[in-house]
Amino acid sequence: MSGDVLAITEHRRGDLRDVSYELITAGRQLADALGGDLHLAVISGEVSDFADQLNRDGVDAIHTVDEGEEFNHDVYTQVITQLYDELQPGAVVMPNSVNGLDYAPAVANRLDLPLVTDAIDFSADGTLEVTREQYGSKVETTVEVDADHVALTIRPGEWPAAEGTGDAEIATFDATIDESAVKSTVTGFEEVGGGDVDITEADILVSVGRGIKEEENIELVQALADALGATLSSSRPIVDNGWLPKNRQVGQSGKVVTPDVYIAIGISGAVQHVAGMKGSDTIIAINTDPNAPIFDIADYGIVDDLFDVVPALTEQFE
Repeated sequence: MSGDVLAITEHRRGDLRDVSYELITAGRQLADALGGDLHLAVISGEVSDFADQLNRDGVDAIHTVDEGEEFNHDVYTQVITQLYDELQPGAVVMPNSVNGLDYAPAVANRLDLPLVTDAIDFSADGTLEVTREQYGSKVETTVEVDADHVALTIRPGEWPAAEGTGDAEIATFDATIDESAVKSTVTGFEEVGGGDVDITEADILVSVGRGIKEEENIELVQALADALGATLSSSRPIVDNGWLPKNRQVGQSGKVVTPDVYIAIGISGAVQHVAGMKGSDTIIAINTDPNAPIFDIADYGIVDDLFDVVPALTEQFE
């Protein structure tokens, strides 16, 4: 397999998603392995502004398509298919996100490409090998792609965001949209429980787990979050108990987060939770069990009772 890489960026409600910058890093890695160039596609929204923001080191060309404001399955599928026909890349790389998993199968089907989802790494030495995780991230597997062209989705948080200023050529791509094939439109957004909190956008997350014992004790952790100017999140048991809404859950069945600082309080570090936060810049863990798996990935650890440590930290930061 050889050739260029086409990466499909993502935005929502006027802002680029973090995964768009991670796609540049992943796409550059793959393009280098395949011996080709990295092309970005910016579809819908403020495409000119988005293209300027995405013009970073490693990008060779950016293609903009000014068609609508928000993501639309039918528009994206048509545009990506036409871009593929124009560029003939060796790989199409898309985010393993709600939107990406919406259109990626349709694109792969239209183009008759093998689709490998949720990639966490890849390499190519004649044959493309894609690394994935299975069984709740307990097992790491390698998939060999026996094809000249492939469609991939990458897991958010696995690659660092691209930095630096690039000099890629930015050009408008004249896609032909069959309006009769556009069967749906975005009419609005409704945040699920928890108001307008988006833990994926937080710089600092204070996350609470089973060790908090009782619902009323969450106030203790919320006080620390307030003192830090942080956002409160949690592991799955807290959500399953109904103590916090679903949009606060970090993990494989929740949200993947990459904050500057992640403070795990009373969280043991099950693989499903770690899969959602291991991309954090700095991880701090507080747990009474010195053998808790969370300490394996933590940059700093406190082995002590959270009911003693958290109030002391809150007092210091206040």
